[in-house]
Order: sequence, then structure tokens, then C-alpha cells
Amino acid sequence: MDLQTLALHAGYDKDTQSTMAVPIYQTTAYEFRDVEHAANLFALKELGNIYTRLNNPTTDVFEKRFASLEGGEAGLATSSGMSAIFYAIANATEAGDNIVCAKQLYGGTLTQTAHTLKRFGIESRFFNVHMPQEIEALVDAKTKVIFFESLTNPSIDVADIDAIVAIANKHGILTVVDNTVATPVLCNPLKHGVDVVVHSASKYTTGQGLAIGGILVERKELINKLKNNPRYPQFNEPDHSYHGLVYAEVPLPPFTLRARLSLLRDLGAVVSPFNSWLFIQGMETLALRMREHSKNALALATYLESHPKVKKVNYPGLPSNSNYKNAQKYFDGGLCSGLLSFEVESFEEAKKIVDATKLYSLVVNIGDSKSIITHPASTTHQQLSNEELIACGVPSGLIRISCGLESAADLIADMEQALA
Repeated sequence: MDLQTLALHAGYDKDTQSTMAVPIYQTTAYEFRDVEHAANLFALKELGNIYTRLNNPTTDVFEKRFASLEGGEAGLATSSGMSAIFYAIANATEAGDNIVCAKQLYGGTLTQTAHTLKRFGIESRFFNVHMPQEIEALVDAKTKVIFFESLTNPSIDVADIDAIVAIANKHGILTVVDNTVATPVLCNPLKHGVDVVVHSASKYTTGQGLAIGGILVERKELINKLKNNPRYPQFNEPDHSYHGLVYAEVPLPPFTLRARLSLLRDLGAVVSPFNSWLFIQGMETLALRMREHSKNALALATYLESHPKVKKVNYPGLPSNSNYKNAQKYFDGGLCSGLLSFEVESFEEAKKIVDATKLYSLVVNIGDSKSIITHPASTTHQQLSNEELIACGVPSGLIRISCGLESAADLIADMEQALA
């Protein structure tokens, strides 16, 4: 089925009440038929509801529907995008391992990978997303994940997915891609061989800044890469915390199963059923909204490119942009999402422009129906040194914009007066 049809129907067989809308199952626990039924659920002899920290009927629809949009086999919803990233990495690693990450990442992801994971004994090594050949020198026997973003935030770079996947597959390493900015409407990394995608559902999925949540999705037949792979003993050896279960031998999607039974169970970063319901509503209009966000962003980027105060515009929909070729290859119809950034002369000039806007809201979020403006160097990337800012593509004079659904003419007019 077409993506728009899946966004409306996938994952939901009408319940006993025949409701057209997916119900909100706002419950903590579920009653078992008898002791044997309960035992069978815990032993995975039967599948069903146990406890909302593990699964929930509303969240189950969200997971199945989102996985279908990505073309994946299964999804696992989490309490935030950051927890989805952490679970994806933690599911493949342990103390003493390392991961290879693109330098061009969201600020929170940079902090998690470079600093927080280090305290768990997991080293992060970084490559330039425009130079995937750098990965080869960073890989060793302890490398478990290659992590990057399909469309980077806020540097607005488009990764060469095929090139990175080829290197990862050569070494039998899992690839994890944050597809938040592109969304499955515009880009499907799994179709290019990526193993796991992660999202902050708090962004375009909800579309109105209504809820915090995340999700990870594994590709179909990922079992073939994990089974008997010496890099991933946790999938091939008995899990003594779950009565000796060997994930590679269970006829269920192994990556999300282990993340659910080992990480979601023990760490508990679970999404609420109500938030899952909100994400389901957002998915119904996601394809329509992404087209409008992309159209507005291209119109604004075209205007900014001609403005004398603007040193550089980062938007891969512009033919002059260095990412244009990759965008045409990996993004559906060349639509490039609603996120763009542009650079002015200095830190102070950037702050002045941000403060002068009237229609844009100064908010550290993206993907809202209302347009958002951010100065990353003083907010999301404040913790980075000047050298680190430049390395990840976020100079001090950079301004990030998440184009909403307002009139493009009004967005341009407000930016024109702010730049005056």
C-alpha cells in the first residue's frame, strides 16, 4: 500500500467496539485469564499484554504503523527521542566497546555519545559525514555501531547512506540512523540497507509540539546480520535475566525484542499511551504536512540566498547547495523537509536577527506547525567549544529555522524586516 494509506490504517484492526479512531488504553496493567496464561506470556509462548512498561494496545498501533511507514519489521516506542537513541546504541554495545558517529549531529546527541556514553565505558569516535572513507580507520573489533543522521540538525547535511552502509556491511557492523528531520515520508534509510532508524516523535510526527516521545525501527531480516555475528554475543548467547532466552533463535524481530525485554523492562523510558495516541493522529497528516514544510523552506532559503547579509544558506533543496546531489538521490521528489539554517557575520549579529523576528518563535524544537527560530551556539550547542562548533557545522553566526505551515510570503516578509 501507498505510504499515505498506511499512515491511516496500518497496525489497527478495529477492536470489539468497532471504533474508527484508535482507542487510548490508559492503563497500567492487564488481567490474565489464569496462571497458565500469565506464565505463557512471560515465557513468550503466547504474545499479549503484560504491563504498560513493556507493551500497551495504543502504543502497539503506534509502533506497527510507524514501522510500516519506514518499511521496517518492528518498532519500539520510547519516552523521548534521546531515549530511543540511547536504547539503539545500548542494545548493541557494552562497556569496552566503541561506536563511530558522524561529527554533524544534533547537540544533545553529541553530548550523549561523546560524554554520557563514555561514563558507561563506551567510546565514541567521529567522522565527517561528507567523508565516509574516514570510517575505515576508526573501526576495530570492538566497534558495534555506526551512527549518523539522514538529514543533519542543524548543519543540514545529507549523508551518503549507500557509502556508509557499504563500509558497515563490509565489517558486519550495525548502522543506526536518526531520520527525525527527513521523516519516513521523505527518506527511507532502511531501503538503502540501514539496520535501525530512530526518531524523535516529538518533532514532525506529532506536528504541533504536543508530546514527547521517540521510536526505533529495525529493518526486515536484520536477524541475518545478527545471527552468529561475533560482534553481538548478546543476541547469540543466553540472556540469564530472561531465563536463558537466545534472541537470535526466537521467531520475532530480534533487535526490538531485546530492547523491549532488556532495556525498556529494566530502564523504563516508556512512552505514555496518551502520547502514543497523539503520535497516531499526527501520522495521519504527516505526508501532507511534510510537503508544505518543504515548500516553505525552499521559498525562504531561496530568498535568504540572495540577501547581502547572509554569508551562507544550508538547505539541500537549493541547486547551489553541496548536498543537492545526495538530496535528489535519497529524498522523495527532492523535497528536503522544513529545516534550514543560514550563517551571518557574527554571534552578536545572529542574536540580533533572532530577537528582531515577530512571526517566528524562539524555541528549541523543530517540526511544529508554527515556525521556529533558534541560535544553536547560545542554546542547543552552547556546551561545545568554538572548535567543536566548527567541527560539527555549527559556527557561532548560524541561525536555524524550522519552517512551519504559515504563508511563505509572510515568513519571508518577517525575515526581511529582521535582517534590515
